[in-house]
Amino acid sequence: MATSVSDCCLKGFQWNGTPSGRTTKLADLDTYTTGTNPRAAILLVHDLFGWTFPNIRLLADHYAAEADATVYVPDFFGGEVLPAAAVAGGPATWGGLDIPGFVSRNSRAIREPEVFAAARALREKGYERVAAVGFCFGGWAVFRLGAKEHEPEPLVDCITAGHPSWLTEEDVDGVDVPTQILAPEEDHAFTPELKRYAFEKLVLGGVAGREVEYVHFPGVAHACFTRGDEKSVGEREAMEKGKDKAVQWMKSHLHGKASA
Repeated sequence: MATSVSDCCLKGFQWNGTPSGRTTKLADLDTYTTGTNPRAAILLVHDLFGWTFPNIRLLADHYAAEADATVYVPDFFGGEVLPAAAVAGGPATWGGLDIPGFVSRNSRAIREPEVFAAARALREKGYERVAAVGFCFGGWAVFRLGAKEHEPEPLVDCITAGHPSWLTEEDVDGVDVPTQILAPEEDHAFTPELKRYAFEKLVLGGVAGREVEYVHFPGVAHACFTRGDEKSVGEREAMEKGKDKAVQWMKSHLHGKASA
């Protein structure tokens, strides 16, 4: 099980814009909530910069409006966040971050029960369809939400994983819901070997009747979907395409129709 993070998990840019949602509670966790659909929900599992990071909230706002869903971004780090200034500061600022301590306090074993509880809480709220989307830290989490061990009542109806970190082959083996993977070409966390394993397992050797979409994004790196540079043409295109692909996937599985 992973006990560290790659430098690529800390790189990126903070986007312009003001989130429009509100703070609520989900499974006793502080939660950024946006959208008003009472039947369709999206559980967005944040990356290493946590539930308050403006980029994640702006992305949640897009999902709510474009996929016609209520989006929940719970705090899965127990009130702790890596400072957003570290994103803009770059490697020179990372020396002051207690990454080993952060990782130990927010390990898979510690946070997985909270992730499961949040999904169950959405079912208890009466949502008929629930999607889960996760980036970096959230990538392994959504695979676990879609695991076959939750049958016959799945916690979620589909998942989207973008540049997942801490993912294992066992996670890939265990997923049993419609699965979308958004994979940048350059990624030290989602390695070429693990990409190949996921593609061969889920796409080439997938279960008959279970939908899988694997999208390769050439020329961009880990974190491009949540911390890409808006001023870089290639990264901006990947950000927009990644958002559009996720919206189309979730809209299809939440409402039974793809976006136009």
